[in-house]
Amino acid sequence: MIRVLVADDHAIVRSGLRRILDQTSDIAVEGEAASSAELWPLVCEGRWDAVVLDVNLPGRSGLEMLADIKRERPELPVLILTVYSEEQYAVRALKAGAAGFLTKESAPEKLIEAVRKIAQGGRFITPEVADRLAVSVARGKEGPPHESLSDREFQILKMIASGKTVSQIGVELSLSVKTISTHRTRILKKMKMKTNAELTHYAIRNQLVE
Repeated sequence: MIRVLVADDHAIVRSGLRRILDQTSDIAVEGEAASSAELWPLVCEGRWDAVVLDVNLPGRSGLEMLADIKRERPELPVLILTVYSEEQYAVRALKAGAAGFLTKESAPEKLIEAVRKIAQGGRFITPEVADRLAVSVARGKEGPPHESLSDREFQILKMIASGKTVSQIGVELSLSVKTISTHRTRILKKMKMKTNAELTHYAIRNQLVE
């Protein structure tokens, strides 16, 4: 039996994932987490065959948690399941150690296929993601400016570009306004920009936001 740990901040999504995976004869969702704080002790204490992890989690982001998991449990495969498009997060997630990447728009059969594959030691990526990964590797260090951002900075860049204020971002990420402002300053410096408007224009041009 493939024992799965699901981490998503929406109860209805966790319920849906459980329903999809539990209908199989060889997969069982045996743990759930709604935040990074709930996820970490489960990762450390449980015996899991795979983790299905959302990018957006209260506290530490999904990609930050991915890095933590790979340090603590490098053998534990993680499938990133997110509402964000492949263009926005796939290559970043795979480079960080994810065993697979899937959007929430995918068919239930794809989720089942992905969990089985990563639990067996394989990787699950679509042909489109494979192409993007190949391009990214070939490009090396000469990638676009946003690839120099940390996972948290990249997440905040996208939220700023979506029109959210520093206060709104702080509430959503369970971080202080001061912390968000510090991240914003670092983002502007790394991107060599001065205003939110420049960040927004860049994000739209590079398809980082819908």
